[in-house]
Amino acid sequence: MPSPSSQARVPLPALSRNTVIVVGVVLFHVGALWALQSGLIRRAAEVIVPAEILSELIEPPKPKAPPPPPAPQPKAVPQKAITPRPSPLPPAPQPVAIADPTPAPNAPTGVVAPQPPAPPVAAPVASAPPAPPAPPAPVKVELPSSDADYLQNPKPTYPAISKRLGEQGKVIVRVLIGADGLPQKAELKQSSGFDRLDQAALTTVMRWRYVPGKRGGVAETMWFQVPLNFVLE
Repeated sequence: MPSPSSQARVPLPALSRNTVIVVGVVLFHVGALWALQSGLIRRAAEVIVPAEILSELIEPPKPKAPPPPPAPQPKAVPQKAITPRPSPLPPAPQPVAIADPTPAPNAPTGVVAPQPPAPPVAAPVASAPPAPPAPPAPVKVELPSSDADYLQNPKPTYPAISKRLGEQGKVIVRVLIGADGLPQKAELKQSSGFDRLDQAALTTVMRWRYVPGKRGGVAETMWFQVPLNFVLE
């Protein structure tokens, strides 16, 4: 049988967890309703919300750049007051001297002599152009000769028939003299008027020997004119 102490300890029914949550939710809602009615939550929202919005939107103002210094304005030059001067009075008329057209009897008379003409100005002398270079000296030419003593050329033969007939005259023969002094050919330059005398002159010059012509000291072939006179003695 149970003891009287065990009968006295009757266990109390334990509160479940769900019951505690439900009771807490109910109490929270009751307190929220009371707060709304009393206006505590609205005041807290009005104080907290605007402070956050203002902290986001309002930014500190940027420092303004200093304005540029104003341009210096030109100083006004003070104008001097010009006081009009009184106009001067016109001068009093002076006596005018009238020239006497008749000269004084003792006045010296002058003679205006003409001035000598100015000497002519010499024109500037232009510098003479440089003289052209002197042309080269011409080459010395020595004509052939037939008068040298060492040649011993005989006199032309006078034709006997021409002597009997009295034929006479001057013949000029043109002879080509070689560099060796020998005649190469002869031609009649001037006739005497008689064929026998002309032929005698041609035969004579082709038998002679000559001093050859020279150009610049060098012997060369040249033409030479030989005059021959046929005169009766």
